[in-house]
Amino acid sequence: MSTLSYAVTDSATMLRRQLGHMLRYPSMTLLLVGMPIVFLLLFVYVFGGTLGAGLGGHSGGRADYVDYVTPGIILVTVASAAQGTAISVAMDMTEGIIARFRTMAIARVSVLTGHVLASMIQTMLSIAVVIGVALLMGFQPTADPGDWITAIGVLAMITLALTWLSVALGMVSKSVETASNLPMPLLLLPFLGSGFVPTDSMPAGVRWFAEYQPFTPLTESLRASLLGTPTHHHSAVLAIAWSAGLGLIGYLWAKRLFNRDPTP
Repeated sequence: MSTLSYAVTDSATMLRRQLGHMLRYPSMTLLLVGMPIVFLLLFVYVFGGTLGAGLGGHSGGRADYVDYVTPGIILVTVASAAQGTAISVAMDMTEGIIARFRTMAIARVSVLTGHVLASMIQTMLSIAVVIGVALLMGFQPTADPGDWITAIGVLAMITLALTWLSVALGMVSKSVETASNLPMPLLLLPFLGSGFVPTDSMPAGVRWFAEYQPFTPLTESLRASLLGTPTHHHSAVLAIAWSAGLGLIGYLWAKRLFNRDPTP
């Protein structure tokens, strides 16, 4: 077998290992998908009437707001899953299994690839659940099949980027508790963008930050795909640039941490 064949085979083995963990310990998956659903229920049924009235839509209330907020909640789901990935990687690091893998005749890249692929599967399943709940609450996307493919592409792009970044954060953490805290800024950023309220309503300084941080162009691109809302061309460019940049940083950082000499 070639080196590539070994890497693919070993990656598949590591993927099965991670999927097995997900099935044996479903509480983590339930927690990761449960938090975005709680946010969705809270913002739509508690704040939606007031916040929706400020959007100026045809309904002027909760019905408008569920459409507006769902793309932001979907990205919260992605960020929440990234936190779970960091925790999973930190558990492997602190329990010594990574050290064991280093001594085995397996493709080194497969250890990290297994985490990344499993996390992407977990995230996409979580997104499907969140969208299903949103539909039950009145979410009405206008997307055609091509638009859905675009939306899935946007979500896959940012999921891959944040997954590699969270793998690095998990590896650099000295404990599982630290790993659960390091990705918290990723979970907060969707709230500081256009996911929940328009950036036009924010003070100048906050508005500048909100418009150029990663999650606002991603939210606008996702909203345009699912709901057909107008968006600036630079939103798509920024979404791609942020995803590529974060993904590259995360990949190179994770690779460097995994390949470093583990001896003190």
